[in-house]
Amino acid sequence: MRGAAWTGLGARPYRLETGPPSGARPEPPMLPLLRATLREFSPRVFPYRGFALALLAGGAGGWLFARAGLPLPWMLGSMTVCTIGAVLRAPIVAPAIVRPPMSMVIGVMLGAGFSPDLFGHILSWIPTILGLGVFVVACAVVCVAYFRRFGGLDPVTAYFAGMPGGLVEMVVLGEQRGGDGRTIALIHSARILLLVLTLPFLVQWLAGVSLGPRAPVGLSIADAPWTTEAWLVGTALAGAALGSWLRMRAAFLLGPMLVTAAVHLLGWTTFTPPAEIVNAAQLVLGTTIGCSFAGTPPRAILRILALSVGSTLLLLALTLLFAFGISFVSPYGIVPLILAYSPGGLAEMSLIALALQIEAAFVAGHHVVRIFFVMSGSDLAFRWIRPEPKP
Repeated sequence: MRGAAWTGLGARPYRLETGPPSGARPEPPMLPLLRATLREFSPRVFPYRGFALALLAGGAGGWLFARAGLPLPWMLGSMTVCTIGAVLRAPIVAPAIVRPPMSMVIGVMLGAGFSPDLFGHILSWIPTILGLGVFVVACAVVCVAYFRRFGGLDPVTAYFAGMPGGLVEMVVLGEQRGGDGRTIALIHSARILLLVLTLPFLVQWLAGVSLGPRAPVGLSIADAPWTTEAWLVGTALAGAALGSWLRMRAAFLLGPMLVTAAVHLLGWTTFTPPAEIVNAAQLVLGTTIGCSFAGTPPRAILRILALSVGSTLLLLALTLLFAFGISFVSPYGIVPLILAYSPGGLAEMSLIALALQIEAAFVAGHHVVRIFFVMSGSDLAFRWIRPEPKP
């Protein structure tokens, strides 16, 4: 149909007119998208009861994981419980329309990891950052080949599942490129869980020290000043607008990350999203990912988990190899380099560094750079490897 375009905002596509009717006054281009989004939340369309049940199940999983001291509890816990519920055909559902706002919060959180202090350390970090670039490429090549050869995954799914980046980022980019988001999510969740559960024991053995209990990360929303919420909303909306204007892949994630990183590097603010808001975003994202496994046979899930164990062992071996090699050309030892290079959780690796009295900025800075490398480079490399057909 001429003059019409389709966009998948949720469970169903919507028809958006690209031009106003003859003789009508033109309207801003965002208004049709806003109206279509609001229609998604109409009681006749949005499954509020199923979504409420999904959030309750996901919240229970997040609470259990948090009480057990497991990494990324609100993301992995909610995803685990909702995955089990979806496989068992529980009446839970989480439409994709709820994901973009949560992705904006995660983007702001990632951007808040940048600070002007990074400029003062950049010279001493040159050898390790260069090594990190080679490490990211090596991990990607090895893991993608592993998933293609031993997992039989399709090229797009294997590519984004093998990238040593964040769970949410790779799921968003992989789905937009036509990959299986459920498989990508499960592989990255298992990678994060296995690495973060394994490395502390390895580090304790190498450093000969005992790690204490984990400290809380981020201010509570009750303790954060009102300017924190203002910066959070402002950078999220500005980033989403920038990402949409630049037609970025994963615009709701990359845009807020870039805007937040810019205001932090310029020294305008030092805010970080309150812990409760970040946890809520992870809860909703984990719930939506878990609910997407509805109808997936349990045998397929177990097979993907088995593949994840193999890829995690490969990543751990590469981390140790690069940490040992780079330690000869940098002032940092093997243990700080293991924490800095490990493709696990930024917050978890930073907390281990604090417990060992290692320079936390070094560890956190390298994780931020790794995430930025993967987020900005993986999609560009994918377009170079598999260019889109010309219309």
